[in-house]
Amino acid sequence: MAEKKKAKFLSYKGKPLVRCGNTIYYGNMNDPFVVLLQIVSSKKVNDLDVADRVTVQLLSTDPDARPKDRIIKKSEKKGLYQAMDIGSIWLDLALKESK
Repeated sequence: MAEKKKAKFLSYKGKPLVRCGNTIYYGNMNDPFVVLLQIVSSKKVNDLDVADRVTVQLLSTDPDARPKDRIIKKSEKKGLYQAMDIGSIWLDLALKESK
């Protein structure tokens, strides 16, 4: 009998991190909020592409909300580290306030 394997995702601070191309979702889609990171530009560092400018958005996961109303906060940061840092802070605060 075939066993179902549960997909394993990378995680950051205990929350799933899913990447598709230049788009990264951070957080659990079952929670009321997630963070969307979009890599706007990258640069070469020792033959490796490194994110240079990253757009950060705190999004509501409410399926009934209009797409424009789902964006709670938005910012642009230099580098993936700064983007992940502010995104994780926004997500933690939003999830605490929603409880």
